Amino acid sequence: MPKQRIAITQDFPASREAVFAHLTDHNKVGPILGAKMVRFKDGDDAPNGVHSVRKVSIGPLSFEETVVRHEPPSRMEYTVTTKAPIKNHRGIMLFEDTADGCRLHYEILFDGRLPFTGGLIRKQLDSAIRKGLSRYAKSLG
Repeated sequence: MPKQRIAITQDFPASREAVFAHLTDHNKVGPILGAKMVRFKDGDDAPNGVHSVRKVSIGPLSFEETVVRHEPPSRMEYTVTTKAPIKNHRGIMLFEDTADGCRLHYEILFDGRLPFTGGLIRKQLDSAIRKGLSRYAKSLG
């Protein structure tokens, strides 16, 4: 079981369909999450769907993530599929309607590959993702 957990809830003043489409688009979400992301393999059911693969670059590090579950406009799950500074990774994005738009529940589970790195990576990821999602929400309002 992964030892590190990030849990973020963010409301958006836009439809669930629109927010889902933007935040699960490999070629659009990178700037929001503080990384460069490029889809290089389309999914089975949709370009960003199941088995789609994106390259993620954060500073000098790069790795690949593969979508393992894609249920528009409610759920997307992905996992790191190449060597990265983390292992046992799972990202889960759940979207629900609210009275004023939609809400994202975003959970990331992982272990650090090297001893004592997991907590540091968790803090950096958590901060960057929260800031990016908050900025994105404000840009919609």
